[in-house]
Amino acid sequence: MDSAGPQDTFSEVMDLARRIDAVGRETGLPYVAVSADLSDPSPMIGADGRPLAETVFRWVDPGLAYWKDRAFALRAGIIRVVRVCGEPFCYHGGKMHSWRQVRALEAVNRKIDPEAYGSYGVQGAIVAPIHSPMGVIGAVVWATDDEAVDVSGIFEARGAELYMLALKFLSAYKDAVLPSADPEMVEFTRREIQCLKWAAAGKTDSEIATIMGVSAPTIRFHMTNASRKLGVSGRSQTIRLATTLGYIGQGGGA
Repeated sequence: MDSAGPQDTFSEVMDLARRIDAVGRETGLPYVAVSADLSDPSPMIGADGRPLAETVFRWVDPGLAYWKDRAFALRAGIIRVVRVCGEPFCYHGGKMHSWRQVRALEAVNRKIDPEAYGSYGVQGAIVAPIHSPMGVIGAVVWATDDEAVDVSGIFEARGAELYMLALKFLSAYKDAVLPSADPEMVEFTRREIQCLKWAAAGKTDSEIATIMGVSAPTIRFHMTNASRKLGVSGRSQTIRLATTLGYIGQGGGA
């Protein structure tokens, strides 16, 4: 498995896509929407280069070609929830639920507008958000247009299975479409970590220099090195990615 080439990987992607479709039909959630990266409007494609949404999956409203709508991820209510919830959840009866009380979902339920979901013909859904390294967020949505379907029961019985299937599918897809390269193992120096933490706390180079007892050019040197190691440019991108990868905490500060 580990030595599989691109063709083998795409074969795996197609097998997993068909399994996702089959499980959806089997459980009464026959409509499937997928995204490997919410920030990228390009549709997920199959081995033939065509969108999987056209060849394997179908959606509630056949006239809604969401994969062709570059702004869909910015408007769709369920997709907005995926950005703030990293656990699988289900939608039924106008509310979001998971296998435990999830603070993000509780907040969504207080503000939810059922019409925002019903407008797409969705009466119930199980959603598997996949938050991957480097800050990439993808998702698989299994949906139904029949409000009589026991979505909560399906989620309780098979939610973990669906989540794992989505994780395998999106992980295999990423390996199939990205250039073959070893992941960059970033190693920061102690000084670079200190600079990043203070920068994340909102301190300027001058303030960090005073705190650390060094010159401002030295701080800029360390911040530039950190950006180069992460392969990004700019202070904000460097801080964001360093936080996403777990090098510094959300609160910042050394």
